[in-house]
Amino acid sequence: MKTEQSLIRYIADNWLDGDAEGLDENTPITELNVIDSAGIFDLVHHLQDEYRVTVPLPDVAPRNFRTISAIADLVHRLQEKGAVR
Repeated sequence: MKTEQSLIRYIADNWLDGDAEGLDENTPITELNVIDSAGIFDLVHHLQDEYRVTVPLPDVAPRNFRTISAIADLVHRLQEKGAVR
């Protein structure tokens, strides 16, 4: 499963009662208040567990969590950078 698809499923299951309709890689999840600021930290924990990366605090920024695509890009950058747990 692609990272983006996995993230869509996780977000739908945890914040949208399992309904992923209308949620795609470019949906502005922070602007639509799909996930609140506390939810971002839950998502960070999921990224660290699921993708075995360490998300440095400076990377926990709105620019990295605006869309599913931005979150997937963050995961891929961390994996390439070797920020793997």
